[in-house]
Amino acid sequence: MKRIDAIENKIFTLPQLLKTIAAWRVNAKTISFTNGCFDILHEGHIFSLSQAAKEADFLIVGVNSDASTKRLKGNERPINNEQSRALILASLMIVDAVIIFEEDTPLELIYSILPDILVKGGDYTIDQIVGAKEVMANGGKVIINPIVQGFSTTGIVEKIKTLG
Repeated sequence: MKRIDAIENKIFTLPQLLKTIAAWRVNAKTISFTNGCFDILHEGHIFSLSQAAKEADFLIVGVNSDASTKRLKGNERPINNEQSRALILASLMIVDAVIIFEEDTPLELIYSILPDILVKGGDYTIDQIVGAKEVMANGGKVIINPIVQGFSTTGIVEKIKTLG
């Protein structure tokens, strides 16, 4: 029997997440972190999340809030609200924790959790990755994953518009 309640238990507030991270660290577990809007989950997201999950014992995913997504992507976004996006991510077996953040970047969140590994997609360079210098200064690594060509939420939205 599947434990559906386990999915919602993977969505954390910051105090809850910090307590969980402390328990993981007591047991010498490593933590990987990635972030994004994850508005319409697609193959490119799954590849990136899978790569991030391979890097450490636990994967934390930071999700831009609705307001943050709107500021970054425009007034027509997000398509799915923040709770829906967090729930979908939490339902993935490769994701251990999901946290929604309000800011345009996850810098404050990264400061708070100081992951061992920070993972972003290949459309960034190391000097463009928010939190990279902080993670490296703390002894962590920054990994840039290749982009899976042909998959983007913007592309999916544009395709849907042409079907109407």
